[in-house]
Amino acid sequence: MAGRYISDLGQHEHMWTHPVNFSTFDEFETGIILSEALPFIQKFRGKTIVVKYGGAAMKSEALQASVIADIVLLACVGLRIVFVHGGGPEINQWLGRLNIQPNFLNGLRVTDASTMEIVSMVLVGKVNKHLVALINKAGATAVGLSGIDGRLLIARPSPNSSQLGFVGDIASVDPTIIRPLIDNNHIPVIASVAADLNGQPYNINADTAAGELAAALGAEKLILLTDVAGILENREDPGSLVKQIDIKGVKKMIEDGKVAGGMIPKVSCCIRSLAQGVRTTSIIDGRLKHSLLLEILTDEGAGTMITG
Repeated sequence: MAGRYISDLGQHEHMWTHPVNFSTFDEFETGIILSEALPFIQKFRGKTIVVKYGGAAMKSEALQASVIADIVLLACVGLRIVFVHGGGPEINQWLGRLNIQPNFLNGLRVTDASTMEIVSMVLVGKVNKHLVALINKAGATAVGLSGIDGRLLIARPSPNSSQLGFVGDIASVDPTIIRPLIDNNHIPVIASVAADLNGQPYNINADTAAGELAAALGAEKLILLTDVAGILENREDPGSLVKQIDIKGVKKMIEDGKVAGGMIPKVSCCIRSLAQGVRTTSIIDGRLKHSLLLEILTDEGAGTMITG
């Protein structure tokens, strides 16, 4: 029930850029919102939650404001948030300004040396600092990093690097540099760029970066914001959302062709994280305002939760 009321908060945008004014609800609604969220706050307080941010939630200013507000609220009630981002649309925009044509192979950006330079400039220098500024403005303390900083992520060439160029896989993760930030209630904001042992930068898939970080941190939960409702039993039926499924069940859906296309790498990322000790993973609808609050603080959720 609280899920419906939290959804309604999206109609009151002012409440998420200023202190919440519950006078817009009657006493019963206010009590429902607060009391039903309490057990979830108690459950996740002090736990690490890794959120991968991208897609529609990054392109729309209204959705971006909603995500930032959710992140700050969750941090304020004691959740330890790690925020990982890509920035595909912004990269494409800057490549266009420089008359560089973006190319993709099987959903992955073909990244030659000139494209990699733009990827680093946009993700690390622009998108990352913009997100840090928004979180700081909203009242939390964010620190912007990339996978290169402190050797947080060490990259290696992807198996088909001859075709993809500087698109990398993650060889290792060392979260030493971000643990003190998390312990001091700061929010690490991490751009999905990493370097190999020779210092060569690579473009890293942001889902993969978030999943590997969640595993290395022993996170309670990994959340991937996407442009779909979650995993659907029938891809042609938006109403066939699978609310919860385990690894065995989701692997069967892949075998049966029910999970296909761009959803496969997201699901594979979740499976790998779970296998490495992350408690639960969720693929949620980033097009829905306050989807993070719905996923974490209500029974209803905002997508599909995958369990071990």
